Amino acid sequence: MQDSLSLDLVDTFAAIILLTDFMLVASGRMRSLTRLFAIQSLALGGLAAVVAFETKAENIYIIAVLSVALKAIVIPRFIDYTTEKIQVKKEVEPLIKIPGSLLICAALALLAYYVTEPIMDLGTAITGNCLAISFATVLIGLFLMVSRRKAITEAIGLLVVENGVFLAAIAMTYSMPMIVELGVFFDVFVGVVIMVVFAFRINRTFDSIDATSLRGLKD
Repeated sequence: MQDSLSLDLVDTFAAIILLTDFMLVASGRMRSLTRLFAIQSLALGGLAAVVAFETKAENIYIIAVLSVALKAIVIPRFIDYTTEKIQVKKEVEPLIKIPGSLLICAALALLAYYVTEPIMDLGTAITGNCLAISFATVLIGLFLMVSRRKAITEAIGLLVVENGVFLAAIAMTYSMPMIVELGVFFDVFVGVVIMVVFAFRINRTFDSIDATSLRGLKD
């Protein structure tokens, strides 16, 4: 009974993660993007907590708490603060229209399932179904990075990719060693800070945070 409940919770959290992937691609406002990323990170933290409970692995509890604190609270507030400072409320038109983007993401999700199906049996009893979703999250995060023009949305895409990698680690091995996870968290946080500061500098120089403005630097 307990295993069945844990499996249901893991599947529910994984479904929320995949749903937020698509909602991020469909969203056009910065505040919505940060809120959706926070929800995805909360779901990822909840999934990690369920796995920690089932495996009695205290290190996963710590990683789950850090994930929620950093990616569901600190980073979204930092991005919101920055977008308010540079007065960004609405995302520019994406390179690919939203309906087309959603179709591409659906194709990426199907590709992820096709690629991971042969190795799903390597997953654990309660997280075996998460491998395809983790790979889909990585692919959709990469697509989010290349299909948006603003540097801040590209930073959110990077964070989504990291969420996918973290989910894959839980699905396959019940998380990576803590020192590795802490290093990843630190690298991601520093990377986001650099990208947001970079966006701020672009805005100061070009009166826009459209990353395509960098093309002018080639001349």
